[in-house]
Amino acid sequence: MAETRQKSEWLEWAKAIFIAIIIALIIRTFFFSTSIVKGDSMLPTLEEGDRIIFNKFVYLIGKPDRGDIVIIERPLKNYVKRVIALPGETIEVKDHVIHINGEIYEQNFLSENEILGTGNFGPIEIPEDSYFVMGDNRSTSKDSRNGLGFIEEENIIGRSEIIIFPFNELRVTR
Repeated sequence: MAETRQKSEWLEWAKAIFIAIIIALIIRTFFFSTSIVKGDSMLPTLEEGDRIIFNKFVYLIGKPDRGDIVIIERPLKNYVKRVIALPGETIEVKDHVIHINGEIYEQNFLSENEILGTGNFGPIEIPEDSYFVMGDNRSTSKDSRNGLGFIEEENIIGRSEIIIFPFNELRVTR
């Protein structure tokens, strides 16, 4: 009798662990995942080695918005950048100021120093189903201006939500 009860208890534990693993895989595949920031192109918002949680589900039900910090999937490497211009918009940078469809885009998330690193560019129209992204560290970032080009919507796999490591940097990314 005790042997049957012990066997039953082991079976219940095995089922619980199996279900937990399946739920974790579903969450990681469809809802949230982690990424490690490499390089300094998103300074001061994100630093080299920051581990972030990104939301995969948000773009299954919606589209990227201006200001979103997104994860871009490329064959050899993923990139973390900020969405600056949306499909069909025209972007131009004059005297360190970004103009979208002729209107100034306020960059409250950057210091004056980072803004001064934004060189002249454009005007250029963003194709439909594509986005224009930039790193926050404008003077060193590889982005839509100089190497990544326009980012097709299908290559944007998530939006950065939270820095989870290092622990003293724990915060929401926006």
